[in-house]
Amino acid sequence: MNDFSVFIDIVENWAWIGWLVLIALFLVIEMLTLDFTFLMLSFGSAIGLVGDLIGLPAWAQIIIAAVAAAAFILLLRPPLLRRLHRGEDPTKSNVEALVGLRGIALQDITQISGQAKLSNGDTWTARTATSMPIPQGSPVAVLAINGATATVRPVND
Repeated sequence: MNDFSVFIDIVENWAWIGWLVLIALFLVIEMLTLDFTFLMLSFGSAIGLVGDLIGLPAWAQIIIAAVAAAAFILLLRPPLLRRLHRGEDPTKSNVEALVGLRGIALQDITQISGQAKLSNGDTWTARTATSMPIPQGSPVAVLAINGATATVRPVND
């Protein structure tokens, strides 16, 4: 026997350990990411392990595991993600809730300075998104929040 055939025999005899290591590794990564991708890869590895246990050659185990993992990712992962996210509150919170909110310019707002009182009662340091200053008392709308500064635009009602 040559060295290559000895290597193939070792891989064939101990492939089940490799599959178990891959399953455990993918499950640990899944616990850190919580995205279901690595869970699907661990399911594919489990299919590869089953292939080894029924005596398939290593190349067939790898192909079957890869096809199974791809099928799980494409077919099983999307409904699991939908089910996971279906109970989420669609209401925007924190900074996301401020984008689009209207207010009044408390001071002239330029690209350098300004202040606006938003309709939720908060007073924010404000900057205009354009080179045109917004005069005091003008209605504004929030385009973005950058740190503690609201980027606003004038609203023409």
